[in-house]
Amino acid sequence: MPGRRFWLIAPAAAIVLLAGASVRGASAQALADSGSQPPLVLTASLDGEVNSATAAYVSQAVDQAGSDHAAALVLQLNTPGGLATAMDDMVTSLLNSKVPTVVYVTPAGARADSAGLFVAQAADVVAMASGTNIGSAHPIDSSGADIGGDLRTKIVNDAVARIRDLASSHGRNADWCEQAVRQSVNVDAAQAVSLRVADLQAQDVGQLLARLDGRQLPRPHDPAGPVTLHLAGATTRDDPMPLLLRFLQLIMDPNVAYLLLLLAIFGLIAEVTTPGAILPGVVGAISAVLALVALASLPVNIAGILLIMMSFVLFVIDLKAPTHGVLTAGGILAMVLGSAFLFDTAQLGGLGLSPWLIVAAALACAGLFGFALGKAVRARRRPAYDMSGPAEMPGEREEVR
Repeated sequence: MPGRRFWLIAPAAAIVLLAGASVRGASAQALADSGSQPPLVLTASLDGEVNSATAAYVSQAVDQAGSDHAAALVLQLNTPGGLATAMDDMVTSLLNSKVPTVVYVTPAGARADSAGLFVAQAADVVAMASGTNIGSAHPIDSSGADIGGDLRTKIVNDAVARIRDLASSHGRNADWCEQAVRQSVNVDAAQAVSLRVADLQAQDVGQLLARLDGRQLPRPHDPAGPVTLHLAGATTRDDPMPLLLRFLQLIMDPNVAYLLLLLAIFGLIAEVTTPGAILPGVVGAISAVLALVALASLPVNIAGILLIMMSFVLFVIDLKAPTHGVLTAGGILAMVLGSAFLFDTAQLGGLGLSPWLIVAAALACAGLFGFALGKAVRARRRPAYDMSGPAEMPGEREEVR
């Protein structure tokens, strides 16, 4: 009888299980339809200089947050500043975001300086972790000196108008932000909150979302008007920078782009002077392509490029012509001047080539071409023999092929 009981109970149990599954599925669907799913918060991380690669990344994150109908986008920021045009692109992306944006200066030791201040003030919320700072937005050149003359007045006034509009439209302290541009003032997280430069302080993303829950944002650039954040129980999803953009961010560093340019020139010269070596030519060609990609995204001064190219032309000519190092000295001077003028530091937010890198490159060129020039001079001083016959070479031992 146990077998008969099994065949009677099994169908009933199956019916009960199917009914339960249907009820659970209907309940889940009803929960989803009612909008009770936990809100999604998308996070992105900008760590490094502001350039066209990071601007493309921020734009991508903003678009992704909009397409995912996220409750908010949190941009974790740590930057010393960077390219002005890339900063403008980031500001535009944040101002036109379909979802509320939060710039969170983190981790401890991070900063939002120069262009980073503008990016932060473009967000709906500015939050900072303890041990971070914000400000120092006065334009400077690559040596750290102030820009003078009418150019300084033009750049500073434009930056002041921009930062005041961003800060005041979000209800923050526009007067202090103007001081950050004119006088390079800088404050820590606690001071930033008390001065209304930042909106709140949080130790991590979890605490940040908890403090933002229920907060009403004016969103002055959104036609839909103010919005209230509902972030209780929110799930976070990271949107990392794609590998290609990370590589572009690396080579778009002015110092890296400069090194690629020098490597390309050295490699191509080595290939021309020693035909058949192959490797120098391959390395030089690859470096040249990468240098062109990097320089195309940076504010390059054509005079700097021409001076650097002329310096290497002088080096090569001095190896062929008996000028006793005069052209090499001129080439080193042209290289130092070209390196100093290579980038428009005003557009880079004060960032540019390291003076130590310029000195090191000049010394390396002087040492390399000085060594080659010495060997060329010694070769010129060797006695020349008439190879027409052995009668002209008394006492010499030669090999004839």
